[in-house]
Amino acid sequence: MDEGVIKYSSERVAGQVTVSAALQQLNAARTKLFELGLIGAYPNGIGYGNLSLRQAGTQFVISASATGADHTLRSDQFCLVEAFSIERNSVRSRGALPASSESMTHGAIYLANPAVQCVIHVHSLPLFEALLAQGAARTGADIAYGTPAMAQAVMQLVQAQPVLPVLFVMAGHDEGVVAYGADVASVTALLIDTLNRIEPT
Repeated sequence: MDEGVIKYSSERVAGQVTVSAALQQLNAARTKLFELGLIGAYPNGIGYGNLSLRQAGTQFVISASATGADHTLRSDQFCLVEAFSIERNSVRSRGALPASSESMTHGAIYLANPAVQCVIHVHSLPLFEALLAQGAARTGADIAYGTPAMAQAVMQLVQAQPVLPVLFVMAGHDEGVVAYGADVASVTALLIDTLNRIEPT
């Protein structure tokens, strides 16, 4: 399993993400998704799930790498992606910890649709399998996460689905599901409502 492995060239400088009401809302949403098992860690300790919030331009705050196992994140467990290049497969970030291994995918979504303000990536085998069976939007089964090919595929998918919020499956990333939209609340609600439809509470 290569879950959690950073595949891009990473440049990071020390720094602290500014705590804002929007970041607190993002963290609260993350805690809710953690409690539903959509974010967490596998028995081998490898974490899964990440979420981000757009800042200026295509910059975004994202949960740091290897934070999946924590119920609620501290401010120093988020970092700011200041720049990224799909062509060069590189990410430049500011924070106490490395940016999520999925940062390139998040960046591709922000780049493809300026209206997107929040991206959430979760793991759920029931959700993953149900969405595939229903013919949901997806990236190719032969495309690995965290790669330029994934970023390019995601950009094409996002550009084809302009009405927000949107949910799609990373078919080549077992259990991986991504949702994005105009705000934290709508993206979180889309994930939870979709999960509840396949797993009635």
